[in-house]
Amino acid sequence: MLSGKEVKMKMNKLQKRILIILLLLCIITPLGILLPVFFNAGDAWGEWSAQTVKDMIGYVPKGLAKYSDVWKAPLPDYTINSEDTSIVHQSGYYIVSGIIGATVTYVVMLLISKLIVRNGK
Repeated sequence: MLSGKEVKMKMNKLQKRILIILLLLCIITPLGILLPVFFNAGDAWGEWSAQTVKDMIGYVPKGLAKYSDVWKAPLPDYTINSEDTSIVHQSGYYIVSGIIGATVTYVVMLLISKLIVRNGK
């Protein structure tokens, strides 16, 4: 059985690894707008609105129609200024969105891990 100190050390290592992975994901988030531009693919894959899906396949699937208005993104299209079409600015907005999302994810993970360590004593 691991002691409380050993569990904390393992959790700290895990937290550091997760933080590094989250930061790397933040850095590569602009790929979501750069790759579609590079391949002339329109929107990022899978990030389509109900209207875009309808335009692509001719109808909106029932589940998408039912749930598409349930969640509204805090930063729609990963931007603060949807009028700004500069790839450089959009990349910056993507990174900021990634950092915000990663920060929220990290804080939630940190709280959950602290609960696990506390309950493990």
